[in-house]
Amino acid sequence: MDLRQLEHFLAVAEEQHFTRAAQRVNIVQSGLSASIRALEEELGAPLFIRSTRRVDLTAAGKVLFEEARRVLAAARCARDAVAAVQGVARGTLAIGTTHSLSPFVDLPVLLARFHAAHPGVEIRLCQGGSAVLLEKLRDGRLDLAFVPMQPSPPDDIRATMLACEELVAACAHDHPLAGRRAVPLERLGRETFVDFQTDWGTRRLVDQAFARTRMERHTGFEVNDLATALDLVALGLGIALVPEAIIAAHPADPQRPPLAVATLAPPEICWELGIAHAERGAADAGPVNPAARAFLALMELDVVAAAA
Repeated sequence: MDLRQLEHFLAVAEEQHFTRAAQRVNIVQSGLSASIRALEEELGAPLFIRSTRRVDLTAAGKVLFEEARRVLAAARCARDAVAAVQGVARGTLAIGTTHSLSPFVDLPVLLARFHAAHPGVEIRLCQGGSAVLLEKLRDGRLDLAFVPMQPSPPDDIRATMLACEELVAACAHDHPLAGRRAVPLERLGRETFVDFQTDWGTRRLVDQAFARTRMERHTGFEVNDLATALDLVALGLGIALVPEAIIAAHPADPQRPPLAVATLAPPEICWELGIAHAERGAADAGPVNPAARAFLALMELDVVAAAA
């Protein structure tokens, strides 16, 4: 049994699908299947119940799942400890991010600058909902994650706010709400919403705002990416509550009608973005991984330069 086999096992267990798992770990599906079969033969027990639609863990697989996560987290800590001795010349940097980061942080440029400064460090990037990213921070699969600050991060996660943006109602250019100001939330209750999956930070923020007013709303379209959401809005199929900077940064598309915006009446709904890492005790000194600390230092330099 080796660490790579455990990584393959965790990928299949979490994705519940061999094709998606193979894409995640960058291996052909036949190679992934062979790796899992070899692991099952070595352990003398089947790890998955396979069907045409999905794969589920057997009892033995469930036991291995927790142990595999613990072993891989320990291995990562060991690599980080060695990297700390060597500085930032080698090692890995694993970063997670929610979608729609570009109006607030130019992550590709930051990663390119980090790579130029530390070419020996392997960079890994993944996207996902905030709940998934926080879980990956906890078990050591990520060093840093860009996540919404609502709800407040758990006690074992430390986050620093990067942006605070008011939500506005995006709508089609010919929608009755287009251009209106101080629209009560109650008025939006009559609209069809285009929204994100329930574990997305923006979705939770909007759900909480409507729950406080004890109003129901109709979500007709539930999507996984901002571009699709805004296309549906532009074509008049619904409205969406999104940070104002998202609309400002949305590129014009000659194949789509333009978007319009309505501002909301107080109290404002504020979307906050932070960068988070797993906390290492009461006197948290930042991420253990020196590469992650170097990346944060690079971000701080950008903030200083922007303010100058």
